[in-house]
Amino acid sequence: MHIEQMSADQLRAQLDTLEAQYRALAERQLSLDLTRGKPGTEQVSLSDALDGILEGDYRASNGTDVRNYGGLDGLPEAKALFSKVMGVPESDIVIGGNSSLTLMYSVIDFALNVGLRGAESAWGNSDELKFLCPVPGYDRHFAICEHLGIEMIPVAMDANGPDMDEVERLVSSDPAIKGIWCVPRFSNPTGCVYSEETVERLARLGTIASDDFIVMYDNAYAVHTIDADAPELANIRDYSVKHGTESSVFQFGSTSKVTFAGAGVAFLSSSPANLAAFKQHLGFQSIGPDKVNQLRHVKLLQSPAGIAAHMEKHAALLRPRFAAVLATLENELGDTGMGEWLSPQGGYFISFNTRPGLAQTVVKLAADIGVALTPAGATYPYGNDPEDSNIRLAPSYPSLKDVQATAEAFVICVKLASIRQALA
Repeated sequence: MHIEQMSADQLRAQLDTLEAQYRALAERQLSLDLTRGKPGTEQVSLSDALDGILEGDYRASNGTDVRNYGGLDGLPEAKALFSKVMGVPESDIVIGGNSSLTLMYSVIDFALNVGLRGAESAWGNSDELKFLCPVPGYDRHFAICEHLGIEMIPVAMDANGPDMDEVERLVSSDPAIKGIWCVPRFSNPTGCVYSEETVERLARLGTIASDDFIVMYDNAYAVHTIDADAPELANIRDYSVKHGTESSVFQFGSTSKVTFAGAGVAFLSSSPANLAAFKQHLGFQSIGPDKVNQLRHVKLLQSPAGIAAHMEKHAALLRPRFAAVLATLENELGDTGMGEWLSPQGGYFISFNTRPGLAQTVVKLAADIGVALTPAGATYPYGNDPEDSNIRLAPSYPSLKDVQATAEAFVICVKLASIRQALA
């Protein structure tokens, strides 16, 4: 029954049952964790062949000894492989270390303090700096802006991506807005895939925004499908070429959830002019990335077809975990009015919305019985969810048994908070 159709007596009866269930959970002294989208042990084990795969041959295809210094922008064979993943020319990609977040921070820091197109273009020359942040979104993107003192402006998300009418209105009217964060495929945390129209409109922003505006296009889940029929993502580079805005788009990707999460390969793509300036900046930070790791990743993954086959093994491990959470939500909360959620076809998260004003309460109820959830508000700039409703669930890391137990405990906490609020 929908919560708004229940009488006071029915609510009180439900409350008695739920409080008994909650006390029983507390007595079990649970220790469950659904906080972060880390790949599970079985997933990282899929890439154990990385160890020893070079068999003592440390020569790249061009004869480079990958054990030595140099190669600031990456190995040719790594560029050849990962440029296909990004849908860009080999000449327009830089292969870095293990973390795409490091590359993102470096780009923002470079734009802020040095300037993408010379000292006069440095954002730090301005008194006011702003970034658009689609919400709910990725907390680590927001943390970069907060750390560097860049004001964040939330923009609503829907099934097609950011509200582009609002995005275009803001960037065309406020030159202090220097960029927008995007996770375009299986967005963190909603799981949506940006529509082709949204991708083109993002590519076109460079024609209406300030000259030094950039789209930070973090395609972290480009190959992370769970369902075979998951929608594809339109190629933003094709549209940026069409509109002459190549220099306003930075694309990022990595193998962090493809191979070893802490020892993967990260890459970025932008216009030749942007990459030339960025590589000069990188030269002051590094003598070169870990080319041994780049080479062993090429040996393991080999081709886009090899990546797809590898990712299907990941999907086979993730599919039952997502199914367990989604089935529990549907069975226990469907048509009750106590929550809303999306069913993603890829990525690492399930985005759940409680009734307004209850996310923090649910997270605390869960914590008090040994169930760790991502903090309420984490998916909003400054941790401020104005509706106090969004909770990001990450079912990848725990065992399937623990995922199921966590989902069952979670719905009891949601029901308990919802019934208490209704009676109050």
